[in-house]
Amino acid sequence: MSEEMIRTLSVCGLSYSYRRLRQPERTTEPVLVLGGALQGMFGWAQMEDHVGPVADVVTADLPGMGNADPLPPGPSIDLVCAAIERIIDDLDVPRVNLFGFSYGAGLAYGCARRFPGRIARLALGGVPAHISEAQVELWRRASDHLMDGDTESFATLVTEGLMCLDTGRHVVHRELAYRYVRRSMLHAARKSRHTVEALNRGLLDRPDFSGGLAGIPTLVFSGEHDTVTSPARQRDFAATIPGSRFLTIPDADHWVVLERPQEVGDLAARFFTDGPLSSAPCLAPVARREPSAADPACA
Repeated sequence: MSEEMIRTLSVCGLSYSYRRLRQPERTTEPVLVLGGALQGMFGWAQMEDHVGPVADVVTADLPGMGNADPLPPGPSIDLVCAAIERIIDDLDVPRVNLFGFSYGAGLAYGCARRFPGRIARLALGGVPAHISEAQVELWRRASDHLMDGDTESFATLVTEGLMCLDTGRHVVHRELAYRYVRRSMLHAARKSRHTVEALNRGLLDRPDFSGGLAGIPTLVFSGEHDTVTSPARQRDFAATIPGSRFLTIPDADHWVVLERPQEVGDLAARFFTDGPLSSAPCLAPVARREPSAADPACA
């Protein structure tokens, strides 16, 4: 049985926390999970279920996220990476496995470039390696809605910008995922003190994915219908990392961790224990069927 521990740290005067689920029979280094800009330490049940049996699972409210202190104005990735390295120090381990998704993929990659000797393996999903001008304009409009107090329009616009709504492309649990994401964005707009800051970071403080990493076993994965950054562009990014693996997960878009959570958790557990990836369940298409009135998405 895992044991939960939550610790509060500080970096450059900013308070933040991390959560560690200890696994007494772990077989690999701790897995530190870094997610979206508005995602805190309690949003990774699928990683706890699948990675928890083989490793300590570590999640965090980093500066600018969850219940942590807000980030100061200006570029922040150096400060956030310093906060992440402080977590690794506090874990009292020489190295960790890093799992970064979406915004967290940029943080994880930045950490791997800054202190590669502390990273055993690196898994990056939904990598925003290229953001178009149309997407930047969408974030600006979303920011305007938020500043005007129109949280409903903000939540709708951001959700539509992060999902594939083309019904000609099969995305499992699309309706359910849409409702969940929009509800989460609406809650963030009304309750989180970090929402405006997170939008500004997305516009002005984008990670550098130009290359310069070697020597760390790396997996990059993308939903086949990711409309934030296409799988082709994510594949090109993976090619800048010598020896990396790239996988496309069928029947999912940018929110692959929400649409196929169990399969992504299984993939992470395999990768972090040097297991076979070719037989991972996430690589198999999901059987299609017509929705029924009993489905949650039809309720």
